[in-house]
Amino acid sequence: MGGGGILRGKLDYKWVALSNTTLGMLVAMINSSILLIALPDIFRGIGVNPLQPGNTSYLLWLILSFLVVMAVLLVSLGRLGDIYGRVRMFNLGFAVFTLFSILLSVTWMHGDAAALWLILMRVGQGVGGALVFANSSAILTDAFPKDQRGLALGVNSVAMVAGSFIGLVLGGILAPVEWRLVFLVSVPIGVFATVWSYHSLRELGMRKAARIDWWGNATFAVGLVAVMVGITYGIQPYGGHTMGWTAPFVLAMLIGGVALLAVFCLVETRVSEPMFHLDLFRIRAFSAGNLAGLLASMGRGGLQFILIIWLQGVWLPQHGYDFSRTPFWAGIYMLPLIAGLLVAGPLSGYLSDRFGARPFASGGMLIAAASFALLIVLPVNFSYVWFALILLLNGIGMGLFTSPNSAGVMNSLPPSQRGAGAGMLATFSASAAVLSIGVFFSLMIVGLSAGLPTALRNGLVAHGVSGADATRVSHLPPVSTLFASFLGYNPVKTLLGTHALNALPAADARTLTGRSFFPHLISHPFHTALVYAFVFAIAACLVAAVASLLRGGKYHHQEEVVLLSPGVTGVEALEPAAARGRT
Repeated sequence: MGGGGILRGKLDYKWVALSNTTLGMLVAMINSSILLIALPDIFRGIGVNPLQPGNTSYLLWLILSFLVVMAVLLVSLGRLGDIYGRVRMFNLGFAVFTLFSILLSVTWMHGDAAALWLILMRVGQGVGGALVFANSSAILTDAFPKDQRGLALGVNSVAMVAGSFIGLVLGGILAPVEWRLVFLVSVPIGVFATVWSYHSLRELGMRKAARIDWWGNATFAVGLVAVMVGITYGIQPYGGHTMGWTAPFVLAMLIGGVALLAVFCLVETRVSEPMFHLDLFRIRAFSAGNLAGLLASMGRGGLQFILIIWLQGVWLPQHGYDFSRTPFWAGIYMLPLIAGLLVAGPLSGYLSDRFGARPFASGGMLIAAASFALLIVLPVNFSYVWFALILLLNGIGMGLFTSPNSAGVMNSLPPSQRGAGAGMLATFSASAAVLSIGVFFSLMIVGLSAGLPTALRNGLVAHGVSGADATRVSHLPPVSTLFASFLGYNPVKTLLGTHALNALPAADARTLTGRSFFPHLISHPFHTALVYAFVFAIAACLVAAVASLLRGGKYHHQEEVVLLSPGVTGVEALEPAAARGRT
């Protein structure tokens, strides 16, 4: 009787762990993207024009600070979970996340002070999100038997990816009512989840006392921050250049960051208790899965931004939507992508438990690459049915990949290293998302630079704008046009300015600021930019498919070896099986 109760408790507990961690991933990712649609209302609420040259940094850091902080802290916080308890760190993450959500929602300042406050509080929110992310996969791996982890991690992974798109819709609904609601909406969920996880989750994983690797933590954090800062400022104009990749500051950040990450690798091979065991990369399933995850995130990360700009700046205005209404509807029209993820993610996770990760992860990347190719041949002013079907296909491809890949990586890890290993997997994903944004924006700017200035100047002059004003606008960096479209502002009205518009005949002013002038003007240059961006995405997905094929067959770490030999480190116990790449 007693034994049956214990068994029933274990069976119940794994679903409790899944519901807790899935809620954590969902809330964190909703908050990572909810600002993308809500930014115009937030900036209006605090009285800041984000398109003024001095304010562009506020725009970028409000978008990226959450992701940058998570990318930097995931490995360190995952390792702390291995040492002090994954559930303890996970519970702390919910509490920290909720606290900073409250602080964001009670913003009382205006102007630059308010923008800086919001950025700093987003950093704090990112710390909470990193605590949740770094430990959720390890908690699930501890709670579920190895033949069910694919399904569990699949649900978790789908919540992560779907949350980033649900945030777009939620931001579009809440921000027009009151911009503080986009932060406040997380508070009751966070309070409930903090209490629930504290009372329902329990430590099942191996905990190993260890000293904190301060040098490893410092070199990794500073190096990765430097790289992320360099990427963030690289897409901003510098001097007479359309982008800042040649700016001394950007070069110093990128080179210095890479150098510090190299020092981190050296430190980790010298200290007795490293933050992260680099020997884990000797496990083929772990290293190939992380490489595939990095490349998949590179292909997927910038897609969200490109689709928003495409819908808000071009397609929606051409179909009767005012620029001020386009942010919300952009989120609505991307729902087929979420549907594909919701269908494919759990199903592929379940099937990968039986057949291994390789066929589903590689197949998913090939499907995703095909969807990007279809987006290239789709007209800029498309029929929505075809656009929706391609987004559905992309969601299915990404869903097929994400769940099995996460399960394959986590199954390959020794129990004592699951927190750090999960942190590394999440770090690759978060870092790739920031890097992908830099790459996608850069390719879009290169594509627009080829044709937009001439098209913009000729179009403005044809409607009465003086040659001097038309030349001035056409020489503005294309990133200004992208940011205006991204924020749901009327690009021509924003770029031309009130003074130049007031000097025009009323009919010409109405035409220039109407819904059709800018979308028609930008269609050809924009399609060129789309081709550049999506070719990169195709290449990333194809290489990810190859990396996934190299992971080997179905592989689970020999957990019993570690449990029977507590004096042997997880990596040492693992090496005989790792050399074969499979059990």
